Amino acid sequence: MLEIEKPKIECVERSEDNRYGKFVVEPLERGNGTTLGNSLRRILLSSLPGAAVTSVKIDGVLHEFSTIPGVVEDTTDIILNLKSLAVKLHTDEPKVARIEAEGEGVVTAGDIICDADVEILNPDLKIATLDRDGRLSMELTIEKGRGYRPAEKNKRNGHVIG
Repeated sequence: MLEIEKPKIECVERSEDNRYGKFVVEPLERGNGTTLGNSLRRILLSSLPGAAVTSVKIDGVLHEFSTIPGVVEDTTDIILNLKSLAVKLHTDEPKVARIEAEGEGVVTAGDIICDADVEILNPDLKIATLDRDGRLSMELTIEKGRGYRPAEKNKRNGHVIG
């Protein structure tokens, strides 16, 4: 009878603050490493808590395919840029942040106006580019959660499109 060796799990590297660890699992049959790795990745992504922008309201925008006068990017590009925003929320309550920008230049995550409960982790993230006559005014709702939440489950009564 063919015997399969029982894999051993060993931690080979760990950071001081316990935020990073490198583990070795061996021996594994051919192809099982990918299967095991994908399963662990999915479990971690669905289990780790975090915070993100859950809704955006941009002044003068009627729908997500609109263009904003004086802004180089269209609304879809701005929303995609906001998806890359790394944020830490120090409360369990949703928070509202704002961006008020006018005149020529690049609008970055560092331009987000928020209270002390919201920490922007990547302030250099480009959100939009304004022309000389450009003006961008938007409201961002930031919430804590876990895993991925599709837009359909994110809608609430009273939410406007824009």
